[in-house]
Amino acid sequence: MKKLTPGRKRLIDNSITYGIVIAAFIILQVCNAGGLLSPSIQGQLVPICAYVVMAIALNLVVGISGELSLGHAGFMSVGAFSGVVAALSLQDVIPNDALRLALAMVIGAALAGVAGVIVGVPVLRLRGDYLAIVTLAFGEIIRNIFNVLYVGVDQNGLHFSLQNEMALGLAEGGKSILKGPMGFTTNVKMATFTAGFILVLIALTVALNLVNSRSGRAIMALRDNRIAAESVGIGATKYKLMAFVTSAVMAGAAGVLYAMNYSSMAPKKFDFNTSILILVFVVLGGIGNIRGSIIAAAFLTYLPELLRNFNLDEYRMLVYAIVLILVMLVTNNPMLKSVFTFAGRKAKKEEAEKGGAVQ
Repeated sequence: MKKLTPGRKRLIDNSITYGIVIAAFIILQVCNAGGLLSPSIQGQLVPICAYVVMAIALNLVVGISGELSLGHAGFMSVGAFSGVVAALSLQDVIPNDALRLALAMVIGAALAGVAGVIVGVPVLRLRGDYLAIVTLAFGEIIRNIFNVLYVGVDQNGLHFSLQNEMALGLAEGGKSILKGPMGFTTNVKMATFTAGFILVLIALTVALNLVNSRSGRAIMALRDNRIAAESVGIGATKYKLMAFVTSAVMAGAAGVLYAMNYSSMAPKKFDFNTSILILVFVVLGGIGNIRGSIIAAAFLTYLPELLRNFNLDEYRMLVYAIVLILVMLVTNNPMLKSVFTFAGRKAKKEEAEKGGAVQ
């Protein structure tokens, strides 16, 4: 039996990941067309796509780069609010919702990438707990900035203020977009499940290509042994910044998609708890396992709504926490690991014996 080369194995593994995403989209679209999806599931489709992209993004930093970031909700908020401002400002210029949503995603992703560079250049020189603390502080700083930021638009362009809505000085016919702690309250629901699916495919393609590229191998070499990698000329700051900024860009685009699914949203939505939730997706799906992160993000995003359907409103979060604990216990059970390891070794042994028999 012919042994698969590493490149062939990687191609098969990536094809399975793409297949799972595409199959899920087709099945959900068919069920939706047939009226088989409940309103609660329909309402969760876009947030699931946004959180899947966030899980892929954070896995680039935590799993592939080996750094702990606790501030990805900050990048998500940068994309969300800048995308909303862009979409509402261009409403008269670009009447097509799909085109305006795409442009808002590009703007949100670009500004989140700029924030990633600003944060990443000084922060990625730190290691371990120091990096986690600084990224956590960044997320809280961004949230507090949006809490006091007022943005409006009129025929003279955009107006900004850190005082109140009246300080914007909008001309007649102008409109306020961001209103400090209230966030945006204008109906900008332009996000669709199809747009979310396309964004997931783009994020997945970027992540897998980066991981399997020369730069990706350099990033993983720094994760496994930084001293050895630097000794052969791999620049730690350059490659870690590459992963960090790419992750921030994805988070910004996901933030735009998420915000465009609601008629209003406040900055408090993107607090520390959101960053931890995204980290939970990565940990439960397997650190460094992009496919696992996708499945974990989709399942855990819908789990609270599923529990609500069973009339467990009062105990919903309690059951959710218990499920998380059970999943962690099962995935870290040495007995189960030994079973899978034994099965894998047995399969390899049988394969080797068959190969010897053929020869």
